[in-house]
Amino acid sequence: MSTFLKRILTHLTFYVLVAIIAGILLGHFAPAEAVKMEWIGKSFIDLIKLFIAPIIFLTIVLGIGSMGNLKKVGKIGLKSLIYFEVVTTVSLAIGVIVALVLQPGSIDKSALMMQDATKYTSRAGEAFSWWNFLKSNTTIQILLVAIIVGVGLSYAKNRIQIVSKLEVISKFVFKALKYVMYLAPAGAFGGMAYTVGKFGLATIVPLGKLMGCMYITMAVFIFFILGGIMRYSGLSIGKFLRYIKEEILVVLGTSSSETAMPGLMFKLERLGCDKSVVGLVVPTGYSFNLDGTSIYLSMAAIFLAQLYDVPLSFGELALLVGILMLTSKGAAGVTGSGFIVLASTLASMHTIPLEGLAFLLGVDKFMSEARAITNIIGNGVATLVIAKSENELDAELVSVIAK
Repeated sequence: MSTFLKRILTHLTFYVLVAIIAGILLGHFAPAEAVKMEWIGKSFIDLIKLFIAPIIFLTIVLGIGSMGNLKKVGKIGLKSLIYFEVVTTVSLAIGVIVALVLQPGSIDKSALMMQDATKYTSRAGEAFSWWNFLKSNTTIQILLVAIIVGVGLSYAKNRIQIVSKLEVISKFVFKALKYVMYLAPAGAFGGMAYTVGKFGLATIVPLGKLMGCMYITMAVFIFFILGGIMRYSGLSIGKFLRYIKEEILVVLGTSSSETAMPGLMFKLERLGCDKSVVGLVVPTGYSFNLDGTSIYLSMAAIFLAQLYDVPLSFGELALLVGILMLTSKGAAGVTGSGFIVLASTLASMHTIPLEGLAFLLGVDKFMSEARAITNIIGNGVATLVIAKSENELDAELVSVIAK
């Protein structure tokens, strides 16, 4: 056996890719059986989610506690939030511009398949509430508790000893996660088989134009916007994508960026990012830096306006972006987040019919992969850029993704 072939057969990426292809084939040729595979994908995601809370808590507490400089913590946090707001606003604007130029909603209306969107639109009339957002978003809750504990730890007399013990626990958690990730091919297979078996490949044809626009837009955003930010920092987006290819494939198979968050944090630290920066930026980014979701929300809203021949003035477009700047921040911790956030946004505008959400149900699952992949790449880039700006990036280790 050649060395090249041996490297392929011993790499997790190969098996995840094979599992995705197998899931597509099973979903296409045996849809009834494929739908039954849903529990495999869900079980893998649920298993990964068990690690998210302790990893967020430990990394933030260790980041703040080991830093021992609260001014630095505040500086990184403020810099992160400013970065998130600027980049997500750009992603919202790009979604609007591309949708207006390519007109994905100008399609044959008779080809569309109506589905029941009641469970999503029933909550559309609810006004956006920061209190409801905080109550429903577990990530934010853990984030806040971890920050409080980390700040308290920074004042403890035996801070070094406590940090040392927490680092041992953190290493144990990441080691356990490493073994769980060997199940990634099974999770990817289950998720992809269910998706294709449930909705079928044919269901994406009527809305293929929208999907094509969405994927093209996200590719442009990743390689030109995020790529430009990386180049400005002396880094290469292409090399970074190759570095996190396993995480990208896991997201592709499971349609969830959460499944790859622990692995992303581990790889960013191994790449040379300081633990304190990774611990602060990545978890916060999962609630405030959803680039892919922002693109989807703005483009889907324009698509529905075009579908119903609803003209939008410049002022209404600006209002749409403004509302999404607020509501998109609540997308991370809410079940069915894309539809709920989009529905609440449309309800607040009173111009685009809410029933139009039904048109998106058939293909939303296929677009969720693009959203999740863009989200995880965006958070990885944010961490690298902020670490570089704070001189918290090991130059020797990060040289593998230097331009």
